[in-house]
Amino acid sequence: MKTKISACLLLLICSYSFAQIDQFTYKRKLQGPSDQWHKIVLPEEVFGKVSPNFYDIRIFGLTDANDTIEAAYMLHLKSEKVASTEVNFKLLNTTHNDKGYYFTMEVPTEELVNQIMLDFKQDNFDWRLSLEGSQNQQEWFGIADDHRILSIKNPETNYQFTRVTFPGTKYRFFRLLIKSEEKPDLSFAKIRFHEVTNGTFNTYSVDKVESIEDKKQKLTTVEISLKAPAPVSSIKIDVKNRFDYYRPITISYLADSVKTEQGWKFRYQPLTSGTLNSMEKNEFVFNSTILQKLKISIHNQDNEPLTIDKLTVKGYVHELVARFTEPATYYLTYGNKQAVKPNYDIERFTSKVPDKLTALNLGKEQLIGKKEVLLNEPLFKNKNWLWALILVLIGVLGWFSVKMIKTK
Repeated sequence: MKTKISACLLLLICSYSFAQIDQFTYKRKLQGPSDQWHKIVLPEEVFGKVSPNFYDIRIFGLTDANDTIEAAYMLHLKSEKVASTEVNFKLLNTTHNDKGYYFTMEVPTEELVNQIMLDFKQDNFDWRLSLEGSQNQQEWFGIADDHRILSIKNPETNYQFTRVTFPGTKYRFFRLLIKSEEKPDLSFAKIRFHEVTNGTFNTYSVDKVESIEDKKQKLTTVEISLKAPAPVSSIKIDVKNRFDYYRPITISYLADSVKTEQGWKFRYQPLTSGTLNSMEKNEFVFNSTILQKLKISIHNQDNEPLTIDKLTVKGYVHELVARFTEPATYYLTYGNKQAVKPNYDIERFTSKVPDKLTALNLGKEQLIGKKEVLLNEPLFKNKNWLWALILVLIGVLGWFSVKMIKTK
């Protein structure tokens, strides 16, 4: 009896394992694998069919014994890496002459630096500065010249650009000249080495751009449609105008839409906000989000609207780092909004993952055939059979009743 029960349980477990694949809509065959660890770069066509949180991605394998196994994976975004190391320094003196105000700083170590962050007590200013370096305060060498720093604070705008960036250099002394008639009230300064390791991006094709001017609200709305859903993490806005501008903006995306009697209702979710300005590159970075429609809201205040020259929409490359422990024919499966996030052990042992991984090629997308669900059918599909059975039962009961009466 125990043997029969164990066999039934084993059959039930195997059936459930096979049924897992049927819970997904799409699959792509993996070419290989040849090693224990591989990476799989997700193609752009996948993003419109996976859930927004990527919980419905699985790697299933079919062994020669017709068993279904699951390979563990981790999802990686090829984002940039930012590292900042602050360098200690001492402010030696502050002087001024006809050219402006000088701030001399000493860095006691020979560390590489490439950025100075300044903060002033003044709220509104527009100054030019130059930066020099020296080893002995006798001979000075130019590092940055005619660099602009700016602060604007009013009820509509709160913007500051006081960062000085230059090629990495080593000097014991730095001298800052701020060309201003007003004495800059320096609150604090930070000297640091700021290093950015570039990420790997995909640039997505823009299908349609529509600009709407609302003169009453003093608002420019730019609606962007991509050719297909994609995981977007940054947008670069190139402005055609050559005059100075500082405009608060909000970037949002179409989260969902509902059809009502009055028409379609669209719900947009914010991605990020900031200042569109003539000082910086105007590249806005936010958390990677699968979307197809973007909306940029530019608050013009009392200024003339800006003319957008070019929009560049990008997203990090998404790749899976997968571990294969058994030989099998493996498939990448996806497409199940009810799926929950998988919980794999390898996420706790990331140090075991090799630095260099071979990428596996993906086959063409295939629809996963759904198995028929066998329902418990009624004993009698035709009601006539049911009535016939009832009549037979009534006849039998009647016969027994008559026989009992005669007996008495």
